[in-house]
Amino acid sequence: MKPTREEICASTSTKLTAAIPSLKSLPATVGFDGFVDEIIAVVDKRQDNIRYDAIKTISQLGSKIQSAAGQSSNYEMVVKQTKLGGNGPIMANALASIGMQVTYIGNLGYPNLDPVFAEFAQRAKVISIAEPGHTDALEFDDGKLMFGKHESLKDINWDNIVARVGKDELKSLVSRSKLIGMVNWTMLPFMSDIWRKMLTEIFPGIPRGDRKFFADLADPEKRTHADILDALHTLTKYQEQVDVILGLNLKEAGEVGDVLGLPGRADPEASIEESAHAIREKLNLSCVVVHPRRGAAAATETATAQFAGPFVQQPKISTGAGDHFNAGFCLGRVLGFSLEESLCTGVATSGYYVRSAESPTAKDLAEFIAKLPPSQ
Repeated sequence: MKPTREEICASTSTKLTAAIPSLKSLPATVGFDGFVDEIIAVVDKRQDNIRYDAIKTISQLGSKIQSAAGQSSNYEMVVKQTKLGGNGPIMANALASIGMQVTYIGNLGYPNLDPVFAEFAQRAKVISIAEPGHTDALEFDDGKLMFGKHESLKDINWDNIVARVGKDELKSLVSRSKLIGMVNWTMLPFMSDIWRKMLTEIFPGIPRGDRKFFADLADPEKRTHADILDALHTLTKYQEQVDVILGLNLKEAGEVGDVLGLPGRADPEASIEESAHAIREKLNLSCVVVHPRRGAAAATETATAQFAGPFVQQPKISTGAGDHFNAGFCLGRVLGFSLEESLCTGVATSGYYVRSAESPTAKDLAEFIAKLPPSQ
């Protein structure tokens, strides 16, 4: 008989609390992107110089834009928050906040760190190799629109990593780490080359051990099927040297399934456990995890599982929710939690973040999991 959600929360909270003293001895290395994110509301009606009503949904904004076709239109954007951004920095900052020993390599400002990353650099060891990108994140009740300026991302390339980190240091970091994360494949034009170079020049000679390698594609819609397939096949090659976890949101799972020739699903969100299983089996990876907003599911070679998250209708912040899920799920995998407990840790990390707009400490997270709210 499968344990209930409450029983899984209780065991996860207990195990995480017990693991708190050991977290600082668990090294993680994450890379390679970096963005300055501006979290933005789009004004619908303004009452005065302070008060305004925001456009609540993407569809409402879409209707306004559609009606402006053939004319012109002006939209006021209010910056609610400026924060560190990028899949890698957000995930790494969450891991560091929880308590892992984190090294981050990415474009956080060069030669000087951008001030938005200063607090992150106090929590983690940061090796910055280029200037950050910039994202305007328009947030709505039903999702977000991310408008990125990516010119500096071309500097995230193998030659620059080797020049500013050093191949020996990179090998040392990988060999010590219990978790290696290489994320945001879509936005980094040279990520496939970096993955291949890491595989051929860094991983050989490093004992397999029990480390985990986490990758995400980060909305690959704009990349060609051939590019996506090449990246996925590279991850399959990684599996020969390290246990690979592929993280996908609901949209990405559909796109990857399409690229792999898997059958479409009438209700993708209701089929996430089956999708995770099918993608994992097709790619022969250690683990595939799929995380829509209301929960998550994962598959390994020996098990599949699904877990309902603490979805909230009106989050304080939504940009970075998926990266927090990835941090929590990977933490569970590194700590040896069951698949259900790892999913619980993932959805709880994300749930805490969207409610508070802050990354949890391990103590915060364990307490939140113990009383994990149901989905709204």
